[in-house]
Amino acid sequence: MSRINICIVDDHNLFRKAMVRLLKTFKRVDQVWEAQHGKELIQLLTKHKPDVLLDLEMPVMNGVETAEYIIPKYPDMKIVVLTQHDSEKFMLHMLEMGVHSFLLKNANPDELEKAILSVYEKDFYHNDLISAVMRKSLSLRSEKPLFSKVGELSEREKEIFRLICEEYSLKEISQKLNISEKTIHSHKANIQAKLGVRNTVGMIKFAYENGLLI
Repeated sequence: MSRINICIVDDHNLFRKAMVRLLKTFKRVDQVWEAQHGKELIQLLTKHKPDVLLDLEMPVMNGVETAEYIIPKYPDMKIVVLTQHDSEKFMLHMLEMGVHSFLLKNANPDELEKAILSVYEKDFYHNDLISAVMRKSLSLRSEKPLFSKVGELSEREKEIFRLICEEYSLKEISQKLNISEKTIHSHKANIQAKLGVRNTVGMIKFAYENGLLI
């Protein structure tokens, strides 16, 4: 199985160093890099390309600013935000930007490892915190549900959409439907275009907002 390279960004030296040591104990983790803040991260990315970025609130180029810079330039990089705050509006904004998941800082190591593997393989990590945020988005939504967009999907696309929402990786969907992974990627791109979303997180959010997930 492929190994995962990670970069953690945090301005608290003691916490960051402890996290680096923890991450190196995870079986699938290969290289672990660290940066104190967003500006240092940008310099690091000229030399290294982590698969997963663990991003925290920072005084110099904060998490939002960092995500705004990283997401367009490195669309394949997965971002998990570790936070001590559970502001639903803040998390919803970050998810809509393209962040792949959130974890509270007091999450246990097993959940952190699970989140890293999930965003690496499935583009998303679904936990109770994310579910609460997605449900909150229903109360913030002013438009009517967009069921008509679901109707634009082919039967195969609906099937793949459902499996993605059920947290299957594209590789697992490929094996389950006996279709090449390249074809699954193509279907996913078509689904996103028809639903008007940019990524897996957008697909999950669409499913919540239209009553396809409870």
